Amino acid sequence: MNMPANRPIISVRGLSVGYGNTPVLRDLAFDCRPGQFISLLGPNGAGKTTLLRTLSRHLSPLAGEIRVQGRPLASLPAMDLARIMAVVLTDRIAPPLFTVFEFVALGRYPHTDYLGRLGAGDRLAVTTSLAAVHALNLAHRLFADLSDGERQKVLMARALAQEPQVLLLDEPTIHLDLKHRVEVMAILRDLCRTKNITVIASLHDVDVAAKVSDRVALIKDGGMIDWGAPESALTPEAVAGLYDFDKAEFNRHLGGIELRGEGDRGRAFVVGGMGSGALVYRMLAKKGFAIATGVVHTNDLDCFVARSLGADCVTVDPMETIDAAAAQQAATLLDDCDFVIDSGFMIGAGNLANFDLVQTALNRGKTVFSLRPHEPGTPLAAGCVHCNTAVQLIEALDGFAAPSTLCRVQEA
Repeated sequence: MNMPANRPIISVRGLSVGYGNTPVLRDLAFDCRPGQFISLLGPNGAGKTTLLRTLSRHLSPLAGEIRVQGRPLASLPAMDLARIMAVVLTDRIAPPLFTVFEFVALGRYPHTDYLGRLGAGDRLAVTTSLAAVHALNLAHRLFADLSDGERQKVLMARALAQEPQVLLLDEPTIHLDLKHRVEVMAILRDLCRTKNITVIASLHDVDVAAKVSDRVALIKDGGMIDWGAPESALTPEAVAGLYDFDKAEFNRHLGGIELRGEGDRGRAFVVGGMGSGALVYRMLAKKGFAIATGVVHTNDLDCFVARSLGADCVTVDPMETIDAAAAQQAATLLDDCDFVIDSGFMIGAGNLANFDLVQTALNRGKTVFSLRPHEPGTPLAAGCVHCNTAVQLIEALDGFAAPSTLCRVQEA
């Protein structure tokens, strides 16, 4: 029975899950609707797998209620549940002598007779399921001979052969290389859109969850600390609290995590803007430099990256021309830095003050590294250390000893 999109296919109220009499998660309440991709996020041991095993009826709830299509989960006959819900857990299985086609055909058990005989419709369902996960070419191979990535796709095909409306997965990309991780997540996302299947998956990649999920559940400290659309639930503060980050920050505008550096090699001022500084900021953080930057617009990629890396930023509003006040603030910040990097930003009427800022740094005796194309006779050509690529900039900085670093060494 297909559910209307506005009615929950799974509804949870007052649910506590755990083992024996020991709860792992308490007082959970949420609804899962047809066609949604729902990600369970949280640290290891938080209870994500326990929740999935309870939703799939591998474990009994300690308290509360789970309803599937409006019916109590506990009351559903096994075959009825198998026609609604399929499960892919993390158990490493290697059935001997099964071909991929035969293994996927095991998923047809809710639809075959008591002897498990396959009809033409069952064989078509197996073939269709393999095609849906891009594994039709594996049909005649032995399951035991497959790579981890191939096995994961075949496990999903077996689940799809059940023709479920809900697919539960426990860390579906945990053993996969990058190629197969991306492919599996794309397949799962497409199943939600094309087949209206509700996918509920425990994940560790917050950046991936932000890109594919309709809802995320943040699970920690014995409960669900938030539930909602990733665009609202996955704030930098929420993700940092969920995983106890102290040297990283999730940025929802970028859809990823930025790793902050130690800042013990000196302090760099980057004259950036228009996306030209993002690569430089990351490189400086990786190399252990503290970062200041300006003047950048608040809707600029550079602003998002720099702030995620903990940089001191001088900013102006979107589309605004950089004014004298902002330029002066940047010049003051620049004075406290050991060197300056000209990121090679494009020059226009709105950011001429940044070009002047580079010249100000030279006039004040600062070492200026520049990624601007070196054209003899143009302004700045004589005073900058020109680097044609980011690699050359890294090499130049590796040979540069910041004055503040030297002072710390001498004091020690």
